[in-house]
Amino acid sequence: MACVGHIVHGMWRAPGNNRHRFGELSYWTEVAQLAEEGLFDAIFLADVVGTYDRFGDGTAAALRQGVQIPNLDPLMLVPAMAAVTRNLGFGVTFSTTYEPPFAFARRMSTLDLLTGGRVGWNIVTSYLRSAARNFGLDDEVPHDERYVIADEYIDVLYKLWEGSWDGDAVVADRARDIHTDPDRVRTIDHHGAYFRVAGPHLVQPTAQRTPVLFQATGSPAGLEYAARHAEVVFIGGQTTEDVRRNIAATRRRAQAHGRRPDDIRFIVQAGIITATTDAQAQAKLRDYRHFYSVEGALIHAQSEIDLRRYDPNDTIESVLAREGARFGNMGRRFHPGQTVGSALEQIARFDEGRYFVAGTPGRVADAIESWLDVDGIDGINLRQYHSFDTARDFINLIVPELQRRGRYRTAYTDGETLRERLFGAGRAHLPSYHAAARYRDPAALATPTPPLFPDLSSIKAS
Repeated sequence: MACVGHIVHGMWRAPGNNRHRFGELSYWTEVAQLAEEGLFDAIFLADVVGTYDRFGDGTAAALRQGVQIPNLDPLMLVPAMAAVTRNLGFGVTFSTTYEPPFAFARRMSTLDLLTGGRVGWNIVTSYLRSAARNFGLDDEVPHDERYVIADEYIDVLYKLWEGSWDGDAVVADRARDIHTDPDRVRTIDHHGAYFRVAGPHLVQPTAQRTPVLFQATGSPAGLEYAARHAEVVFIGGQTTEDVRRNIAATRRRAQAHGRRPDDIRFIVQAGIITATTDAQAQAKLRDYRHFYSVEGALIHAQSEIDLRRYDPNDTIESVLAREGARFGNMGRRFHPGQTVGSALEQIARFDEGRYFVAGTPGRVADAIESWLDVDGIDGINLRQYHSFDTARDFINLIVPELQRRGRYRTAYTDGETLRERLFGAGRAHLPSYHAAARYRDPAALATPTPPLFPDLSSIKAS
């Protein structure tokens, strides 16, 4: 994320960490060049459009700790990184809730055009109440209504990306003085519950037309949305059985939408700390823990209580009941009877859960192979603890070991789009049976895709 602290809060203070340089263009070009040296698929950029203001004294706490504020627009970073790389992909986060789809469609098409098809979009609906207030609302849009909005939003985007221009619309005929054949470009004339968009799209068809679609979600509405649309899903679970069950359920829902089981790649966020010996890796882990901020974690979780102020022997359940408060997003990590003391110890370990490993390259590679083969995931999103040591350690120590095991590429395929990298040569566009593809038939523009949530379609009107 384009800030000093995305998830591992406080680490920006560690010696040699370059996170404080996030406002320098050279930081991002160095990150991109390093990732391409390591043959990474892509750099993934998270984002929020509000502040974490539920903990302590509101926004002031987040400002003091640098918890995702200040932060930069991730879409603005891609051109600089793309200019110094040839093959690296980029996933960027953008919310469907607050900004209209027409302008976003142009921005993403611009990125896809300029990068030769190396971009993906992480679809989010935004969840901070401060974000809603930044865009003129009194409070958050209810969760399920956000997905109703997102359903129409992406329908508009599909019309613009897939239906507004024919692939051969740009003829660049100097002799006839015609750049674009107007008969091959059309308006979309979308009239929906939330959006009215005339079109046509302002950008000609790009290498991918629709960028690769990412999504991270765990709610029923979110998973249903992912099953219809997403190509890369951030998955999770406390156990192997949980993860395999979540993957299987999402694949079944995707098939119900006419898609194929292998149309989705499942990835997890993985924390990896490595060194040439186990002792060195554990020493690095202790060093990182020293800089980790428990307060930052509580702020990020939108906790309404500060556990540090309570008796370590109290249970979280009793504290929440006594205070009439909630523990925010972090609550899912703890069981009701857990003590305050044990919860604080768990937070201080910065979420060393199922997808965390600290050790030698061999130990780390063993863990990754287990995640791939036993849990059934397709890849990892490498959590960044330290810039640039996290990436350097992975590239210098883990990549060679994975390559020896036949688990990691040894070279890029020049010229492939991000979608082709994920799904194979010749698949630069979404498949013909994806929900977006219906708008390749101009006649379909007049008949939008049936709503994904018909039982919620009356929310806006009511």
